[in-house]
Amino acid sequence: MNIPNILTLARIAFIPLLVVFFYLPYSWSMPVAAGLFALASVTDWLDGYLARRWNQSTPFGAFLDPVADKLMVAVALALLIERFDSIWLTLPALVIIGREIVISALREWMAEMGKRGKVAVSWLGKAKTTMQMIALLLLLAFAPGTQLSLLGVVTLHAAAIMTLWSMVMYLRAAWPHLSRAM
Repeated sequence: MNIPNILTLARIAFIPLLVVFFYLPYSWSMPVAAGLFALASVTDWLDGYLARRWNQSTPFGAFLDPVADKLMVAVALALLIERFDSIWLTLPALVIIGREIVISALREWMAEMGKRGKVAVSWLGKAKTTMQMIALLLLLAFAPGTQLSLLGVVTLHAAAIMTLWSMVMYLRAAWPHLSRAM
């Protein structure tokens, strides 16, 4: 067990705390939930940075890091779908969750074929993640109907568009292998 793996495990431990603070009936609970999400987002970057910097990458960390990321984002999106109760938030949220499922399955399949590098994270994937985290922070921190929550919804739409774009890029890169398997 090393510090990058501990940070990844901490990100998973934040998930139930995020849910509890999200539902607490206090004015301070939503900013705290957003703060937990922000801290989890920072650990996402930090654990990867430290693993590379200190040469502490492990198979356990390589498996758990993307799982922790996807769990945190999916839980936050599910909470926000309920809170906003609007197609304008639900649609991009479902696009993002659906894309994560498709790309995770694609990466697993490509890894089995020894071609994982063909669907490695790209600059677009990193930009999409950044946009998504900003949107989720705004949406968690501010009540529906406020200007900053509206900015969060617009940012989530931008993240969903980038999500679809990156999915097309990954599928295009994998297509020669997928088409041979049909």
